[in-house]
Amino acid sequence: MKQKLSLLTIALLFSVCGATQGQATSLTPAEQLGWQMAIHERTFEKFTVYEAMDKTAALGLKYFSFAARVRLDDSSNTVATANLNDEQIADIKKHLRAKNLTVVNAYVPLPGNEANCRKEFEFAKKMGIDVLVGEPSADALDVVEKLCKEYNIKVAIHDHPKASHSLYWNPEAVLAAIKGRGPLMGACADTGHWMRSGLDPVQCLKTLQGHVICLHFKDLEKRELKSHDVPWGTGAGNCKGMMEELQRQGFHGAFCVEYEYHFENSMPEVAQCAKFFDKTCAELAASPVTPKAGSQ
Repeated sequence: MKQKLSLLTIALLFSVCGATQGQATSLTPAEQLGWQMAIHERTFEKFTVYEAMDKTAALGLKYFSFAARVRLDDSSNTVATANLNDEQIADIKKHLRAKNLTVVNAYVPLPGNEANCRKEFEFAKKMGIDVLVGEPSADALDVVEKLCKEYNIKVAIHDHPKASHSLYWNPEAVLAAIKGRGPLMGACADTGHWMRSGLDPVQCLKTLQGHVICLHFKDLEKRELKSHDVPWGTGAGNCKGMMEELQRQGFHGAFCVEYEYHFENSMPEVAQCAKFFDKTCAELAASPVTPKAGSQ
């Protein structure tokens, strides 16, 4: 009897191990790395928010990111996300569910006026978003930190090019802004704008190690101010090198496609980005690394 029970136990152990192993192998390479590829709404700014969601799903992607303003119908009018009413939010959420999409973040203004800044956090709460992206002024940082803690929502500070007088064009400025403010505040790394500022995006990611919350991931034709987006892996950005660095850091989060070129018909190029992302994720997942100290 003891022998039979022992054999049964062994059989059950093999069954459990097999199920666990099967579950692990069912994850995509990106999921194994803890990464999501999302479409930032600005990519499809010529279309309504509903069409942008449709296009995201048509690309086979599961994640979406809001711009600061959305177009609800075929008119040229847009609405600030913080001004969406409950019915409009419910309708957008219904469409997201129908397309099996999850919102990973939203780009919003983050003013120093607490009442106005709170509206952005209220929108995030209603929409179920746990990351806001923006460029708060220096005098808004204390208010932003306070609301991050109150709502338990992260804020990722975004960079624009140096030529646009962005406060945060250099990663060092982001580090200074978030110093001592805890893990709810970090960086949204816009890799294309770093290139437009003459910076090396791989080195910028190294500078921000442990503080990258999400990315507006881009590749540009050249490292010049006037350069335009190209499919990932075909430009001067060293996209694979950036992804290798993020893997080394143990980054978990969203790679948002903000493709600011060929706005009327960018789908073929965005599809190329998705293909590159999947291929590179497969290569990286097959060669796991141990994240270094200071990573997320």
